[in-house]
Amino acid sequence: MNYQNINIEITNLNFQRKYFYSIFGLYLFSLGTTTLGYSIYLLMESLGLVEKNIITWSAQGLFWFLILLSISIFILFIPVEFLNTFKLYNSSFKDLIINIIIAIFLSLLFLLIFQFFLNPINSVTSDIVDIGKAISFSGFITIPLALFMHHNLIRTFPIKDNHSYSLVLFIWIMSSQIFL
Repeated sequence: MNYQNINIEITNLNFQRKYFYSIFGLYLFSLGTTTLGYSIYLLMESLGLVEKNIITWSAQGLFWFLILLSISIFILFIPVEFLNTFKLYNSSFKDLIINIIIAIFLSLLFLLIFQFFLNPINSVTSDIVDIGKAISFSGFITIPLALFMHHNLIRTFPIKDNHSYSLVLFIWIMSSQIFL
């Protein structure tokens, strides 16, 4: 009998892990995508396609482009290879509450990291810290609302499970642009 209780607890632990992997993957995808976009903007500045506002000379822009490109590819690599969860589990009210709590907790954790533990030394690193803060603020405000709307609208509009993960990711990326 005790063996059955342990087996049920382990199953519940795995059940909770999928929520965390789903929301953490969304956070990492949004952080990596926004950092990738910023690195491409630095490349455009160094090539002279846009007016220079952040960098002072072209080699500096290329240097930061390569560094941020590598960092963003690494950040985007983590959910693809290690988490491997690309589904949003949001069908019941319990799922909704768990997802909202995890999104707020992760956003708070990363906001503290970006606010207190990273010290910007120039305009590029200051912008990266601002990007991290914007994604965290979006996780506080917009993502709980998006998850709530997704939970309630899934009954009225037929949204496939495959599209719901992409939709919440798109909302997270676009809403983080508001906070920048």
